[in-house]
Amino acid sequence: MIPIENFLVLSGLLFAMGLFGVLSRRSAILILMSVELMLAGVAINFIAFASYRDTQAFSGLVFALFVITVAAAEVGLALGIVLRLFRERRTANVDEANSLKW
Repeated sequence: MIPIENFLVLSGLLFAMGLFGVLSRRSAILILMSVELMLAGVAINFIAFASYRDTQAFSGLVFALFVITVAAAEVGLALGIVLRLFRERRTANVDEANSLKW
């Protein structure tokens, strides 16, 4: 059996790469991809703890399913906002979105 530390290191690396991507990118699409990396790291963490725990192992899998569902809803909503921004401004740059005035 693979030790749980390997899964924790993998999920920590995915989360750290996603956090770095969110803080360093300017494109809204790349920021969304980085958020997805962070959520994938969290889901791996939930599944790892669920599989290594003897009692009530089903709860970690349910939480991972909720994370996947929230990630799908987040991408759908945010992608709609990004597409609307791109249609109006012809760019998906986050700095341009901050300068939108009514």
